[in-house]
Amino acid sequence: MQEFRRAIVGFLLGLSLLLGIGAIIAVGAYFASDGQILDELRTVVLRIQLANREAELDAQIGSDATPRRFHILPGTGAGAIAASLAESALIRDPDLFLDYARVEGYDRRFEAGVFFLNQTQTIRQIAEILTDSSKSHIPFRTPEGARIEELAEHIDSNRLFAFSGDQFLALVLAGSAPPVDFAAWAGIPSGASLEGFMFPDTYQLPPDITAQGLRDLLLRSFRERVGDDLRREALEQGLTLHQVVTLASIVEREAVWRDEHALIASVYRNRLNINMALEADPTVQYGIQGARGKWWPQITRADYRNVDSPYNTYRRGGLPPGPIASPGLSAIRAVVHPAESEYLYFRAACDNSHYHNFALSFDQHLQNAC
Repeated sequence: MQEFRRAIVGFLLGLSLLLGIGAIIAVGAYFASDGQILDELRTVVLRIQLANREAELDAQIGSDATPRRFHILPGTGAGAIAASLAESALIRDPDLFLDYARVEGYDRRFEAGVFFLNQTQTIRQIAEILTDSSKSHIPFRTPEGARIEELAEHIDSNRLFAFSGDQFLALVLAGSAPPVDFAAWAGIPSGASLEGFMFPDTYQLPPDITAQGLRDLLLRSFRERVGDDLRREALEQGLTLHQVVTLASIVEREAVWRDEHALIASVYRNRLNINMALEADPTVQYGIQGARGKWWPQITRADYRNVDSPYNTYRRGGLPPGPIASPGLSAIRAVVHPAESEYLYFRAACDNSHYHNFALSFDQHLQNAC
């Protein structure tokens, strides 16, 4: 009996010794691997847990697809990112997001920057998006024939910019002091606005763009697209680029189809050559300055005489003080290279085609009425 007890005690002592040695080896291995073994075990456990939550990982928090700015500051940890996503109503469960990010290794790959997220994106999608800030951009279109106040409205309705339309307007309206080199190149008078020089195009903007950055980008695009050759040709005709853009903005507002730009431009160039009033309806609309609830309201014949504005070319001769909208390159080129014609009048055709009938005399112009 005593021998049996001694055997049992020896066995237990040996087992304890083996367990102790195993623990020492395990601890040594853990530190030797910088905790990798324990991390791998934790990852395995998390994968097992996440396997039962696949539906939650692929669920949307809502149906609102409107992009929202989400900013990750440098040094922000995965836990703080998960909490911020939940506070922004972009995910429902920050712990689930964090567990998924750790299992897939996203927690070590999240980048600082601005991202555009929405409620229709899943945890899986958001985690991947947050690893590459270079893919974030703001789509922005500046339409041909738009005035700068309309661009400001586009900025506010976009909801992705970090600045307001009013902040943009403060940099482009009259008295805003445009960049000196651009003003000199374009022949913009002192104190004039940058109306007409916000080059129409579709842009993919960096998410951190500022109001000044947007202004400068649009001006740079204008200078690159118009170029020095067209400017030189205008100067050879006795026209500054500011004067060309002023007339081109009227052409842009009058024409629906680009293939009429050169012919409409010829009418206005012909009128200027004989000191005849331009009598352009868009200049009357511009002079109303949105007072009727629209930037381009319907006008009547009475407005030709009653709208008291330096832009009203029915009341004032020559060019208006400046552009009334942003013309495209086609309209600008048309002013510098108008069609060869002797037309002095044009009016909309009666077939609803949005083309125009042109006339040499006022009597012929009256005959073109519908």
